[in-house]
Amino acid sequence: MDKNLVQRIFGGLLYGLIVILCTTPLGAELINKISPGLIQQHNLYYGLITLFLFLGAWECVKIMKFNHKSWEKWVVFPIIVFVFYRFSKRYFQHGFYYDFNLSEILALSLILIAVITLFKFSKELYYDNGKLIFTVIYTALPFGFALGLPKFSAVNETFTLEVFFLFALIWSSDSFAFFTGKFFGKHKMAPKISPKKTWEGFAGGVLLTLVVAFFIERLHPDLRGNWIVVGFLVSVFAPFGDLVESQLKRTFGVKDSGNVIPGHGGILDRLDSFIICAPVVYLYFILEKFI
Repeated sequence: MDKNLVQRIFGGLLYGLIVILCTTPLGAELINKISPGLIQQHNLYYGLITLFLFLGAWECVKIMKFNHKSWEKWVVFPIIVFVFYRFSKRYFQHGFYYDFNLSEILALSLILIAVITLFKFSKELYYDNGKLIFTVIYTALPFGFALGLPKFSAVNETFTLEVFFLFALIWSSDSFAFFTGKFFGKHKMAPKISPKKTWEGFAGGVLLTLVVAFFIERLHPDLRGNWIVVGFLVSVFAPFGDLVESQLKRTFGVKDSGNVIPGHGGILDRLDSFIICAPVVYLYFILEKFI
């Protein structure tokens, strides 16, 4: 068997296993069987998102090639820590579930502005101050909003499965789009940014992800929101998230964001869809309360 294929299979299985253990109650149950009372699931999930954040930010800094002498490079992580700390306070105080404030509207707007800047005004990102702002927005804000997706109770040791199913839908969207595009793809979606993406693959990803979402909605009516709607949002924004990261790498002449996951590249290569989908789904959960 090809060595690269073995690496890719192993890396994918390891990555998927870590995500499953940290986004479902299985992780804490397994650890607590070995050492009772050692950890609760919400702490395990928080650790996963924190790890993703700092690995992703490190890769983003490397992709954007900061000037080694610039002060901006040295304040990236202190600012990210501060921003993520503000989200972390709300996470542990259950503050995500009760209000939608001006700072959240601003944060979501900044993500949109950063994406527009990347596609339409990418020359602004050649300056270190632009790189600093983009890195903070592209990493700290989406992973911060990801903390607001699940609900948990430290008293009853419960943890809801929204993030696990979000990953499941993203994986479904990517897989279905890939295979549909491979067998039926003819019309390029964004040839200059991602030559392998086709509109046929996109359509296949949307339709089949909606099927998966339908079964999630039927089998887990206790989840926040309507998961057919979530499935549609994921099927649309997951490919867009991939295009955003592809455009970022293309702008700075980089092939892969890193090599953290054997055979799969870096964390940003694996989480490009999640980075866009997490704030979109969070916004939907908030708006759904007012409908």
